[in-house]
Amino acid sequence: MTLLMIFIILIFSIILHECAHGLAAERCGDSTARQAGRITLNPIPHLDPIGSILIPGIMILMSLVTGSGFIFGWAKPVPINPYNFNDPKRDMMWVGLAGPATNFAVALFLALVFRLLAISASLGAVILFYGITINLILGFFNLIPIPPLDGSRILTGLLPEEYAYKLSRIEPFGFIILIILFISGIFSFIFTLVLRLSLLLTGMPLGVLLR
Repeated sequence: MTLLMIFIILIFSIILHECAHGLAAERCGDSTARQAGRITLNPIPHLDPIGSILIPGIMILMSLVTGSGFIFGWAKPVPINPYNFNDPKRDMMWVGLAGPATNFAVALFLALVFRLLAISASLGAVILFYGITINLILGFFNLIPIPPLDGSRILTGLLPEEYAYKLSRIEPFGFIILIILFISGIFSFIFTLVLRLSLLLTGMPLGVLLR
């Protein structure tokens, strides 16, 4: 039941992330996501066969065996046409920032609910805790400045044209770079920091999670 609830939270956290991109793009002059029906909480238009079903499904099965309870995934990116933007370089930066900012806002909202309900030793507390952790992971992971992650869009908007162009040229190798970083263990370090931040935000005893 806990894993199922975590999976549902993960899916809707990703959907909110993608909807935020679409809404930010629309505000900047591009309605492509709206026309494609992607600014919606209906999960079906957002589902990616690999990132939304296969990978989370495998991680759920692994969690049942290892008891780790960690699940990750992604949705189909919302379609965006930067040629419709008023200022493509600046607006793409704001569109990139909208996704992680939404995940951080959701994490803070869930942390506030956790504190107000004072349910630090219940199933609901565990589910809320993982909801906070998932959104923090999504937010921080997407801020990594490697194309095509959101952090690269933000950095591109801040860099001079020459360096922004050089950054964009590594996008075909972005997935390979991320795999190398994953193997290096740096993501485990990020996850540990996020876990500590979640414990700090909620005040939840670590022993409750280890039961």
